[in-house]
Order: sequence, then structure tokens, then C-alpha cells
Amino acid sequence: MTPPMTASLKDVVVRRRGKTVLGPVNLDLAADGFTVVLGPNGAGKTTFLKVLHGVERVSGGSVTWSLSDAEARQAQAYVFQSPIMLRRSVRQNLAYPLLLLGYEKAQIAQQVAEWAQSIGLSDALDFPAPRLSGGEKQKLALARALIRKPRVLFLDEPCANLDGRSMRDIETLLAAARQAGTRIIMTTHDLGQARRLAGDVLFLIKGMVHEQGPAATFFAQPSTAEAASFLKGDIVE
Repeated sequence: MTPPMTASLKDVVVRRRGKTVLGPVNLDLAADGFTVVLGPNGAGKTTFLKVLHGVERVSGGSVTWSLSDAEARQAQAYVFQSPIMLRRSVRQNLAYPLLLLGYEKAQIAQQVAEWAQSIGLSDALDFPAPRLSGGEKQKLALARALIRKPRVLFLDEPCANLDGRSMRDIETLLAAARQAGTRIIMTTHDLGQARRLAGDVLFLIKGMVHEQGPAATFFAQPSTAEAASFLKGDIVE
């Protein structure tokens, strides 16, 4: 049986040019769920995601996964706010993660066809990915991350600057991934989206976890004045 994949942050601090941008953070993350990270601009949300994913060097403290470092890296995927497209076709973008994992050609072809259909790009498989629209690029980036069935998916503002239809499509993909067992940790500025998707919330201010708990409780009865002001749309510093 596959062991649960949990994470523990102990006294994690990130400093840049002498300024603390994150921490100290002490936090345990469960193996299951859909966590939405909220907070004002500059709160450290993206840095928090990158620390968890291992692409941001910490200045102090430690991030420990319940698996080995190699296993944890292999089990994660990350989708950036501005999707990065390989200068290749849609087909080749989808196939690339599976090629790295050593899948056979027939398996790759099947998976690529299924995922292209799920994101509405079956007719664009041979189209250059960099020439897709913003919404199409984001859906392709998400499908490329999910095609390898990660246990944990990090998402940094995946629907920023997208229209309502693209947002709905991406939320449908995320709901399906969550249903299939993928652990999701996502930042967003869209409170409506957070209400629709979150199982629990982490609320950051000035690089520190200011409040955390079940989403229903956070949105209905925030425990701090800062969180209540944030939810009302007030400026929080």
C-alpha cells in the first residue's frame, strides 16, 4: 500500500536581500484535500508554493516530506500563473512528461488523445502550443501536469486573466483531479473560486500563516479581524 504523502514545515524562513519574505512558518500539511492559499499581494503565497515544491531555497528551517526527496519530487507537479509552453505542438507538449517517464509509444498516444479531448484540443494536436490563446495554454499546462498523475499538484493563480468559460473549464479539470485523488494546493485572488473549490484555507499576511482551517468556517466566521477585512474586500497590509 502506498504511504500517505504529507509535509511538515519547521521554522521555515525565506529572505531576499536582507528582507524576510516568508516565515517563520510552522505547518503540517495533510496528505489529502484541496488547500487554497489566500492573502493580499506580497503576502508570500507564491514563495510558499515554491518552497513546498523545492524550487525556492530556504534561508532557515526545513521542509520535510513523508517520502524521500527523490520520491517527493517525482510525485509533484507545478503549474505557473503564466503557462510555459514548449516550442512544440500540443501533442508534443502533452507527450513530453510521459516520454520522460519511459512510457511506451502506444500508451503515450492513448493518453495524449484522451487528455486532448478533455481540454477541447483534439483538433489542435499538431498546432504550435505557443500560438494558443491564453485559456488554451493554461488548460494545456494543467493537462500536461496531470497526465503523469501527480500525487500533489501546486497551482499559482491558474485562472488569472482568463475569461469565465476558460475558468469554468479549468475548475472542472481540477474537480476531476481532486476526485481522482490528487492533493491540490493553489493560490488565487478570486474569492468566488476559492469558495467553490477550497476544502481548507491558508491565509497569509506578511509572509506568515495568519489563519488556517476548514474553508466553510473561514468564509463564514473568520477568526481574525484581518481575515474578515480581506473577505470584505478591504485593503489589508
